[in-house]
Amino acid sequence: MKKVIKPLITETTLDLVQRNWYTFAVPLDQNKNAIKELVEKQFKVDVTSIKTIVVKGKTKRSLKTRKTTRASNWKKAMVKVKEGQKIEDFDIGA
Repeated sequence: MKKVIKPLITETTLDLVQRNWYTFAVPLDQNKNAIKELVEKQFKVDVTSIKTIVVKGKTKRSLKTRKTTRASNWKKAMVKVKEGQKIEDFDIGA
């Protein structure tokens, strides 16, 4: 099964790119070693550091039926790459 990591593009993550930190949404079952291998293989960069956090899913309430639904949890990974390298997916051409 192919594991997919998706770049997270926000104002905050674009500011972190200036300091070589890149942010991705990754599968919940991946650990730091697996994330490092995925990023290095997919983007051809050298990873020096990784920080991860599990983001809790939001609860939403329907006004008509008064039922609450909860989005699933997901994992965010912040990856620092070697100085001088960059990931092209985060280049928005400012």
